[in-house]
Amino acid sequence: MSIQENEVLVKITSAGTISIPKQFRKYMDIQKGEYVKLILGNDRLIIRKITIS
Repeated sequence: MSIQENEVLVKITSAGTISIPKQFRKYMDIQKGEYVKLILGNDRLIIRKITIS
């Protein structure tokens, strides 16, 4: 993924959900049904791929 592709604007729905863009899911190898961890810090929200066994 190039520098120009590492940012994208997404809209929050009325239910408070967002969609992770396809190119980001592909790059991070995130599949339907898998879990991610949200980390709140200062003015940012970090999304990390996790494995639950």
